Amino acid sequence: MNYNDFQTKAVKYLPKIHLSTNPVSITVIVLENISFKEELSKILPKDSEAILKFLSMSPSFEGKAGQSGYAIIGDRQFLVHLAKKDINTKPVCDQQELGAEICNVVNARKFQSINLLMPMFKSETQIQVVQGCALRNYRFNDFFSKKIEGKEPSLKEINIESISNENVQEIIHVVKNIMIARHLVNYPSTDLNPVSYSQMITEAFDENVTVRVVGAKEMEELGMGMLLAVGRAGFNESKMVIMEYKGNSMKSDFDLALVGKGVCFDSGGLSIKPANGMEDMKIDMGGSAVAFTSLRIISKMKLRVNVVALVGLVENLVDARAYRPGDVLKSMSGQTVEVLNTDAEGRLVLGDVLYFAQKNYKPKFMVNYATLTGAVTVALADVFAGYMANDDEIAAKIEEAAKNSGDGVWRLPLNEKYDKMIDSSVADMKNVGNGRGAGTITAGQFLARFVNCEDGWNTKWAHMDIAGVAYDGKGGADPRVTKGATGHSVYLTYLLAKGLQK
Repeated sequence: MNYNDFQTKAVKYLPKIHLSTNPVSITVIVLENISFKEELSKILPKDSEAILKFLSMSPSFEGKAGQSGYAIIGDRQFLVHLAKKDINTKPVCDQQELGAEICNVVNARKFQSINLLMPMFKSETQIQVVQGCALRNYRFNDFFSKKIEGKEPSLKEINIESISNENVQEIIHVVKNIMIARHLVNYPSTDLNPVSYSQMITEAFDENVTVRVVGAKEMEELGMGMLLAVGRAGFNESKMVIMEYKGNSMKSDFDLALVGKGVCFDSGGLSIKPANGMEDMKIDMGGSAVAFTSLRIISKMKLRVNVVALVGLVENLVDARAYRPGDVLKSMSGQTVEVLNTDAEGRLVLGDVLYFAQKNYKPKFMVNYATLTGAVTVALADVFAGYMANDDEIAAKIEEAAKNSGDGVWRLPLNEKYDKMIDSSVADMKNVGNGRGAGTITAGQFLARFVNCEDGWNTKWAHMDIAGVAYDGKGGADPRVTKGATGHSVYLTYLLAKGLQK
């Protein structure tokens, strides 16, 4: 599949978002529940009495937050949706969830085009509500062979008049690329493999991004022994894809490097996973989807910042060539790793790519993304991504971006005592810690050994473990998402890069 075809399917249900007062038959008015009668009379003085009469006749409408009421006045239709008190001061995720509520109500009534009025909300709040509404409209329906009536959302168009055109364009690029990230993670691994995925990435960018695909032979020459070991049993050749965006022509160095884990399918290798739930291991390239799609937003919005994104794409499968417990691997950095568990493979892929990124680009800041450990879900469930950072400045930037994106994050420690847990008796380190404790942190400690491991390197780095938040396998954990991939960290990463502009 070429990239254009894939993108068309990924954004099939993205509503058209217009900065327009063009009237359509359905007007959705969003108000705070505590004073909606008073506010409605101010907004629509001629129609408010009739609308309120309709609402009073509905036995299910009690004027509480989260409720909607429907009214017909002449040839016009009104949907009044009530928000939580003080929604302007609520966290961004709450504002996006309000948008998701609106999307659900609109689709339940089979409305296709709406005028969305939010007169009591700040423009920043309105942006998040529209974004949440559009994101909730996403569906993964590519593989139904028969009609999918009832599975498709009706919403196709949102008219909004109270925000700027620049904000509208930003919403469109952000939502479009979060949908693409979701689609990549949802896609079957036979179709989305290192070869097809790397080819799609090369087709995905305009001329302002330079893309280079590094094959297995060149990676062998570079000494990327960890990444190649993981992909050795894969049917498809392992790849590393490098995407360079230089939005600040006044400088040649890179402000930010994004590194993504791209294990297109993870069987666990010889340390094979249980069959129950293995079908979800197509999502193990979720970190690469974050790096790739966030760079697309950065380039589309023409941010004045230089960013390089690198993804290591492999398959961790089983055959006679598979790497084995007890093997000792030599990394590109020269450090050696004793393999105790072939299912702790993502950190091996990332270690080589992190080292390559620093050696060749020397970024000021670097962030890697990975569905790395099941342990992070024990600690944080599906609410927060766990992250570690070697510097408080980059941690503060991530926290600020997370606050403004609605992507939940929680900082975990890096510490010498945890680092000792990955010391090996036969090599420089082992690829898992001691026992079950601190599995997420020891994985981060492993990655830290490939950051600033050469004299003179001083990169401010963070590791984001999105294993608990990248995918909602049951549906309902996040109101902004239908069942499947979430796109967590894409918006966060764009805002992180936006904050680095000079």
